[in-house]
Amino acid sequence: MPLSTLALGLSLLSACAQPPASAPDVVIGEFEAAAHAPWEASGTAFGSGPALGAKAADLEIAGVRGDGVASSEFAGDGPVGTLTSPPFQVERRFIAFVIGGGSFERDTCLDLVVDGKVVRSATGANSDLLRPCSWDVTPFLGREARVRVVDRASGDWGHVNVDHVVQTDRPERPPVVAQPLYRENHRPRFHFTARQWTVDRLNPGMREEGWLNDLNGLVYYDGEYHLFAQRWNKCWIHAVSRDLVRWTELEPAFWEEALDVGVQSGTCVVDYANSSGLSPDPATPPMVAFWTRNDNRSHGIAFSLDHGRTWKYGPRNPVLVKPERDPMVFRHKPTQKWVMIMYGEDKYHVLTSDNLLDWKDEKRPIANSFECPDFFELAVAGDPATRKWALIRGDGRYSLGSFDGSEFREETAQFESDGGPNFYATQTWGNVETGDGRRIQAAWMRGGAYPDMPFNQQVTFPRELTLRPTPAGLRLFREPVREIATLHRDERKFEARILQAGERLALDEPGDALHIKMDVAVPEGATLTLRIRGVPLVLGRRSIACKSGPQAVAGDLEAVEVLIDRTSIEAFANHGEASTSTCFLPAGDEVAFEAAGGPATIRALSVFRLEGIWDGRAAK
Repeated sequence: MPLSTLALGLSLLSACAQPPASAPDVVIGEFEAAAHAPWEASGTAFGSGPALGAKAADLEIAGVRGDGVASSEFAGDGPVGTLTSPPFQVERRFIAFVIGGGSFERDTCLDLVVDGKVVRSATGANSDLLRPCSWDVTPFLGREARVRVVDRASGDWGHVNVDHVVQTDRPERPPVVAQPLYRENHRPRFHFTARQWTVDRLNPGMREEGWLNDLNGLVYYDGEYHLFAQRWNKCWIHAVSRDLVRWTELEPAFWEEALDVGVQSGTCVVDYANSSGLSPDPATPPMVAFWTRNDNRSHGIAFSLDHGRTWKYGPRNPVLVKPERDPMVFRHKPTQKWVMIMYGEDKYHVLTSDNLLDWKDEKRPIANSFECPDFFELAVAGDPATRKWALIRGDGRYSLGSFDGSEFREETAQFESDGGPNFYATQTWGNVETGDGRRIQAAWMRGGAYPDMPFNQQVTFPRELTLRPTPAGLRLFREPVREIATLHRDERKFEARILQAGERLALDEPGDALHIKMDVAVPEGATLTLRIRGVPLVLGRRSIACKSGPQAVAGDLEAVEVLIDRTSIEAFANHGEASTSTCFLPAGDEVAFEAAGGPATIRALSVFRLEGIWDGRAAK
């Protein structure tokens, strides 16, 4: 087929898929009649029909469009039920509506259902003022859909009110962002971020869309790296990768067991021996996740028998009641026991179990500890005969020592893992002995800002941890995993040069995703600054700094590695002896070196442009 004919055909096809810009609105539900029909009601929450006239006023519902509103508040917050529209064909670019009531996603919400799956959802904001909202439904043009009003909640604010549901090309309140999924202008190109979630709380102070926080349950199993993270305390989001670089986000692994019970931080293990008895088939080991509920004293489990695709709650939940949180669980092979490290009262507590269900407190707490523990053994300088245990706190500080299965004997002071301002709740992938054995770490880059984006927060690029001697003693080193090279598009090498004080070296049109490797020499009193779109990464004789205090290395600074993404900078000094993780919003495009206080030498410099891990992903 000639290219011109193909282009014409594609153009016509595109034109057919798009509705006319001036198309009139199509009403899905106005709720002006005495009965719900043709909408179908289930349960008792929505009564026999819409709340009309004075009834809406009695319920203190404000912002009603017309005379009636679909409401599940007729008999208070106790009743539950659903109200479902007849099927319709998606004919406009947006579905718009007004909504109020509780802010409980999945439980007091309006859902768009396509092919039996919820593809868009919205809640109120714990207010009975109906606020305008809309969904971009362009991906579903021409497909059959239904709209469903849901009330599954019975507590305070356990109701939902909806009115004026229409298909439109001119929504009163456009969606937060209309850019295609994974192509948004602030979406990091090679750092994991959550996809656009379906919830829109209508409250600018509540950052629910695409949110992630504490990393949880990082585990390697059967060729896949599993990444879990909290989304507040409502669910664990879940993504998988075979190369630690390109991620596929799955449906949330599991949600809280009941409204406001919560599912907070924890870990995940693979129970190969089925010691828990959670698998009916010994050939199918359960993947078991541990977390803390909102009360910070009861702890539950969920388990999966299909590589984390579906989950069930443990039949004995809660498996533990103890006023602590953030359980970190692993298998201690010398004692053939499961070990749990749990935070409470500025200490980590050590518990052991034979079956993952019954736990004994060893009563040997670890003092001076802080939230979200990670605990593992590493070979010293790669020698498997010499090993030390590393205990990493939620704020990234770590210490080294020995562990006999019940007591950690701390042998060092606490050191900083990463000195950047955006490094928190770090975890490493467990069960790596079944893979290539590397200890891989990632952290929540807490505090990043992403204005007007449908996602929020990102994860550091995975880094390999090693334990090496330095003049100051043993230290953890961290470097980007070698798989970063699979994203290299091209390499630009610069000749060695000395920058005099005040002299600059600009990298022309470098792109917005870069991997920079350099070898430098910075004399005492001088600095070499890599200014990255308005943010200075300052290299001193024996330190690096990026929006935080200087991070020292034991000897002279030589090797520096920098990962630059659209909204983050990660820098590694002397093969990861020191590192900084920093979020930023770009102020300009320039990436340039400049020297101050004396001459600085760039002995070698390579700049790799990186392809994005979302490149080629279709918008959903």
